[in-house]
Amino acid sequence: MRRYGKHTDEDDIRQRPNRKGNRPRTNIRPKHEEAVEGMVVTVDRGRLTCLVDDRLVTAMKARELGRKAAVVGDHVAIVGDLSGEKDTLARIVRIEPRTSVLRRTADDDDPYERVVVANADQLAIVTALADPEPRPRLIDRCLVAAYDAGLEPLLVLTKSDLSPPDELLELYGALGVPYVVTSREELESGAAVDRVRKQLDGKITAFVGHSGVGKTTLVNALVSQERRRSTGHVNAVTGRGRHTTTSARAIPLPGSEGWVIDTPGVRSFGLHHVDPSRVIHAFPDLEPGTEGCPRACSHDEPDCALDQWVADGHADPARLYSLRRLLATRERTEGD
Repeated sequence: MRRYGKHTDEDDIRQRPNRKGNRPRTNIRPKHEEAVEGMVVTVDRGRLTCLVDDRLVTAMKARELGRKAAVVGDHVAIVGDLSGEKDTLARIVRIEPRTSVLRRTADDDDPYERVVVANADQLAIVTALADPEPRPRLIDRCLVAAYDAGLEPLLVLTKSDLSPPDELLELYGALGVPYVVTSREELESGAAVDRVRKQLDGKITAFVGHSGVGKTTLVNALVSQERRRSTGHVNAVTGRGRHTTTSARAIPLPGSEGWVIDTPGVRSFGLHHVDPSRVIHAFPDLEPGTEGCPRACSHDEPDCALDQWVADGHADPARLYSLRRLLATRERTEGD
């Protein structure tokens, strides 16, 4: 049966209605030239709080960004309601190029990378000297992640009133990593705040550390009263701290150009994303000794020149042990 006459045009042809009522998809994306730049300061269940000028604006990621996620520290382009008033929602349409990305995996055999923060300049590795006991291997892993991300490491030792820092400082002395030692009394009185602040001024510093080391207590001492978080205690039975920070948050330092980014406490710092050949770069006290190594040396074999390098007193044997432990963990992952 003939559906149309002899002289049809486009107006005569029936079109199937679009049930969803939306526009046809296109590969052409808007440029959003009117977008305003902001900085992501918190991320919570799909809602991102961004600092735009002097206002905090709640926003969500635009569909056109796909799976690309914005994280704390990102500089983003935002459109929509930028008033920052209650119940308003803006839209993030672009994530600007990052200057640095700090990543970690849950374990060495976990291929899923978690971006901790973006655009940080410095990584403050917070470690308690006691209660809980320091974990040098975790410090080593954080150092590897810092060097891999291009961040300057800073060692912050807390609770010096419970144990002296000499042994730990001697272990990392050859690395030349800057450090600050604090006690609980100094934090309460404010005496240690100025020493820590000098290392943070003008920089964006991400704070990482094992639960219970006093990381959040330290951050609270650095920031204004209204931006402080609750703190927890160390379990007397397990020696582990309780997570009081559940998501990363960027906080401006009062009277300074610097920022601190408080991150959740970690019990492991996987390095699945780090190429094993780059791990040696996190050990500058050992790296010169590799010049005499055979080609493609794993640094854990009889002909490795690092054994003689350490025997000659150029580095602490504990540092070589840390390097080989990390490399052995990475090798097992690569062989899985």
